[in-house]
Amino acid sequence: MEYIIYCDESVSDGQYYTDFFGGVLVRNIDYDMIKSAIDSLKAELNLNGEIKWVKVTGNYLDKYKQIMDLFFSFLKENSLKVRIMFRETAQTPTGLSPEQVHNRYSLLYYQFVKHAFGLTYHDGPKEMPVYLRLYFDEIPYPLDQRDAFKSHIYSLQQNSRFRKARIKIRMDDVVEINSGKHSILQCMDIVLGSISFMLNKKNEEIPAGATERGHRTIAKEKLFFHILEHIKDCDNIELFDISSTTPISVPKDFWTMPYRHWKFTTPEYRTGHKKSPA
Repeated sequence: MEYIIYCDESVSDGQYYTDFFGGVLVRNIDYDMIKSAIDSLKAELNLNGEIKWVKVTGNYLDKYKQIMDLFFSFLKENSLKVRIMFRETAQTPTGLSPEQVHNRYSLLYYQFVKHAFGLTYHDGPKEMPVYLRLYFDEIPYPLDQRDAFKSHIYSLQQNSRFRKARIKIRMDDVVEINSGKHSILQCMDIVLGSISFMLNKKNEEIPAGATERGHRTIAKEKLFFHILEHIKDCDNIELFDISSTTPISVPKDFWTMPYRHWKFTTPEYRTGHKKSPA
């Protein structure tokens, strides 16, 4: 058994929320079917290039809604899982070394992969190892730092809980990819972009010199609310709070829930001039 996890990050300087990380998990046995279905719908809708949040406009709104309908249908049947992680901008971590600040991207990604999907609660075969294939979109580091980042992710398999759950990672399966060739990742990018858009109140922006919001902003807001309805439906949560960690009932929910948010908070942070406990 293999699980494929596509990972991407966005907005490292948001006004209200920042350091957005997103991932979508798919079983290798479901991968070809899901990719083929998304690619076929893209072709049918004449979406021939890469689909992504920044391309959403009023003219393409209905097409992007149809793509999201298909994408979330796979979440609702438990063929895909999506996780989104972010920080509150005002909560500045304290006590970090210069090296930790410099390697923030790597450290946050490590925490995201380690915890966001609840991998140690996976439902794969207990008597055999389960392998992870981790695909990252455009790691923003020089080559030596990219290699160090991949080694850092690879080392996750040495974690005691990962070993107990028989989760394995092969070095060759920690890969940097071109998102334009991976439609499942493109769909996750749209969801990630929509959450960042709303949490940072981009839907309220009015262009300089204008008296009302632009058509693109309105289209993006409409797509967000379309996505939100799918999130509430697949998680059976009537009031889904996009700014908070998604609640669970039992630890295995970290794995079984189709969609979850994780508001990442360090053990100590400051808000303004005041140091606060997490």
